[in-house]
Amino acid sequence: MSSFTSPRINRRDLLKLSLGASATLATVGLTATLSGCSSAQPGNGFVVLRDTDLPVVAAIMRELVGPHPALNEATLGTAIRQLDTTLSWASTAVQTQLQDLFGLLSMPLTRGPLTGIWGSWDAASATDVQHFLQRWQGSRLDMLRQGHSALSQLLLMAWYATPASWAAAGYPGPPII
Repeated sequence: MSSFTSPRINRRDLLKLSLGASATLATVGLTATLSGCSSAQPGNGFVVLRDTDLPVVAAIMRELVGPHPALNEATLGTAIRQLDTTLSWASTAVQTQLQDLFGLLSMPLTRGPLTGIWGSWDAASATDVQHFLQRWQGSRLDMLRQGHSALSQLLLMAWYATPASWAAAGYPGPPII
């Protein structure tokens, strides 16, 4: 009978791992930008969001919103445009951080290891996206938990800012001034 002991990681090893992961992600991001894999140009009709960001945002927003009666492709598109409008008012630093996050999530080299989604976001199942969100929410790494929190808050805020979501939630909308 063998006994299994869980590996213990001390503070020094955790710091080394964190520094290594940060350096790797920064290198991958820089390489993608310099090689043309990641465009800094917004998508057609968008101010901040790039074409590569749209499948990521759509897949995650579908799972975060869940079985909302008003959720369909048209209202999802409206919510994504609302997200872009909201981001257009954010500082350049916030926009850059979110573009970096979306870049990591959309680039095949980093998407698989970071999310567990090895194919495209368009082909990801609802279960795959749910597992990704749960993995990041419960991660031991603060960076992933913060990423989950940022994604959840921004995408849900964009969804509930759209009038289509109000009626099904019983909200009459903001007062007319």
